[in-house]
Amino acid sequence: MLQLSLSWLGLGPVAASPWLLLLLVGGSWLLARVLAWTYTFYDNCRHLQCFPQPPKQSWFWGHLGLVTPTEEGMKKVTQLVATYPQGFKFWMGPTFPLLILCHPDTIRPITSASGSPMLEEMDLDRDISNLVESGIGKKEMAAVAPKDMIFYGSLKPWLGDGLLLSGGDKWSRHRRMLTPAFHFNILKPYMKIFNKSVNIMHDKWQRLASEGSARLDMFEHLSLMTLDSLQKCVFNFESNCQEKPSEYIAAILELSALIEKRNQHVLVYPDFLYHLTPDGQRFLRACRLVHDFTDAVIQERRRTLPTQGIDDFLKNKAKSKTLDFIDVLLLSKDEDGKELSDEDIRAEADNFMFEDEGPSVGLQ
Repeated sequence: MLQLSLSWLGLGPVAASPWLLLLLVGGSWLLARVLAWTYTFYDNCRHLQCFPQPPKQSWFWGHLGLVTPTEEGMKKVTQLVATYPQGFKFWMGPTFPLLILCHPDTIRPITSASGSPMLEEMDLDRDISNLVESGIGKKEMAAVAPKDMIFYGSLKPWLGDGLLLSGGDKWSRHRRMLTPAFHFNILKPYMKIFNKSVNIMHDKWQRLASEGSARLDMFEHLSLMTLDSLQKCVFNFESNCQEKPSEYIAAILELSALIEKRNQHVLVYPDFLYHLTPDGQRFLRACRLVHDFTDAVIQERRRTLPTQGIDDFLKNKAKSKTLDFIDVLLLSKDEDGKELSDEDIRAEADNFMFEDEGPSVGLQ
């Protein structure tokens, strides 16, 4: 039998069995991975030495728990920005640093990595068809840095591969196709929707005050008002969530709260561990509910378009002076004439419900 010398380990010749060779190969691979990770971590720490940081909560937890999703947490953020006006380093556990950039001069070199094409003024009635069919008509030259999947990866089951999580060519393509949705002449009619949602919130406050309520949870009311407006603008859906419970809105709020809670517990960052916990199970159930709602809206709109015809559909929308976010996504095409898939549309719609909802602001 083949003899293997392990004198470098202080051992004599031993039989080179397949299991021993496998053990040596596996141990060498693991050692190489550990050394590579250690070097990468050391190199990152060396590059980040120039950034200041607030005092850590502990060496293991880092700054976890320093900023909570409460009014006190917002005050703490204001204090940190005043203390470190350019930016600061924030440790999520012992080995995961984040950079929080505060000053426009610090942020500008990053945001200027991708171009911001200027859209000319247009008349909505006249040019709405060309806008949604051709995108913005200009191809951005974008240098997009890879997204960090340790922090953002927890959002993947909910948000899919939308603008927040995607990168490279897919990000650039979707960014161009979504730009028409934010043209001034499309956004302007939404002011009536915003005003209506705010009036509903004010009426509720007056009713609660007349009933003797001395204190109001402003965060909850503003979140519901924001989500009410978003459902009307994104889906053209009247949920009346400010006045009665909505299963979809409750799921959105639950997902945001669960993500915020998970970000404060580094031990459940790995998906396979988190999905075994009660919170992980709740998270997956809420994701399914949100996806089912969005899919139902998309399928309903797709059934409407062939029946009504795109030209008639756009004429009706032009008369009402509103074009919903879902409408823009369904009608948008890239330079090759390809449309977004239903999965892509769902991801982008879910992205905007997440990014504009109140509790999620602290995650951005």
